[in-house]
Amino acid sequence: MDNKKSIVTKLAFLSVSFMVTSAYAIQGSLPQLKAALHITQTQSEYLVTTPSFAVMIFVVLSPLLQSWFHISDKKIIMLGVFIVGLAGLVPMFVSNYGIVLASRLVLGAGYGLYNSQAISMISVWYEGNERAQMLGWRAAAEQIGQATTLFIAGLLLSSFGWRQSFLVYALAFLVLLFFAARVPDDSKVEAAEEKEEKQEAELKEAVEGEDKGKISPVVYLLILFAFLLVVDYVGMENRFSGVAVAIKGASYTGSSNFLSLMLIGATLGGLFYGSIKKVMGFGTVYFGLILMAISNFLFAYGASHRSFVMLVIGLLLIGFPLQLVSPLIFNLLPDLAPANRQPLITSMILIGFNFGAFFSPTIAEWTNHIMGQPQAGLSLAAPFVPYGIGLLVIALIIFIATRRQAKKN
Repeated sequence: MDNKKSIVTKLAFLSVSFMVTSAYAIQGSLPQLKAALHITQTQSEYLVTTPSFAVMIFVVLSPLLQSWFHISDKKIIMLGVFIVGLAGLVPMFVSNYGIVLASRLVLGAGYGLYNSQAISMISVWYEGNERAQMLGWRAAAEQIGQATTLFIAGLLLSSFGWRQSFLVYALAFLVLLFFAARVPDDSKVEAAEEKEEKQEAELKEAVEGEDKGKISPVVYLLILFAFLLVVDYVGMENRFSGVAVAIKGASYTGSSNFLSLMLIGATLGGLFYGSIKKVMGFGTVYFGLILMAISNFLFAYGASHRSFVMLVIGLLLIGFPLQLVSPLIFNLLPDLAPANRQPLITSMILIGFNFGAFFSPTIAEWTNHIMGQPQAGLSLAAPFVPYGIGLLVIALIIFIATRRQAKKN
């Protein structure tokens, strides 16, 4: 039965994207995890970012595994969600940092197995405006999922302790049952194969019939740009709970609530990006970078002056401008490489974002070390002053580069 237009079926499609950002659900528990496992600040932050490393690997491996074992999109998605649920619950039962870290790596493998398939399956099932709408809702589902899992994990932390905060990953099994029951397993395989063959033929024709061209060096700058943006964003997410505990006291467990609210700002940034860009044009990037810099300065000021209000304002502000700047990166890509290289450079940008998330703890640690600041307490906010300055320098470099290019033209 073709019930793809059913609202329940659409919700089932979107439910798997609801879990894909749940790696960040434990950010509010980091101070408690650090104390319980007797680990450093950087080690605790890697519990959040390590899944990003596995995602990068399994996003590439997933279609290969499907091809080798002839697994449908629906089944690979179900396998990925099952792994997320299973690996996510492991830290409830162990106290060894190595095992917990390994479980987080497996968690990332689960995300990587199904993330791209959740997008491609929508592309096969839906067309035109309905497809665009579903893909937009999918992106929103990620933000809502991260906010919701953060909130639930925070409630579990404050009520039962850090171990029970990992119980939030049991939601993956509910998502698995909902998806399995409501999404048919025909998944339009034949249509997908025909579409793939058509795309391959068009690609071959494009390669043979046009100048292959070169990838603009600007792409590599955008990869670095994406890397730095996420280093800053994820770094602030990871360190907020530690700084909040330093201000409010060791018994404070309310960080997850504010981390959830931060994602509302990110969602609004994505929703209003099109309208703001229509008014400001390329100036959107300057607007976004300046707002991100201000959020960094407010966050650092809140820590240095023990002002919890300023700390929270800095946190809540950063998501909105990130969602103004990051879409602009992808919008620039069509002009920076020929059509046959677009999938490649898009993947390169995505890897830049994921590397930024993964290495964020180390970059923050290095920054603390360079500044002569300890990796603890209020000093956890020290890196955000140079981060803010760096964002303003990037904005200035982009401004000078674009002015020079305009003069040449």
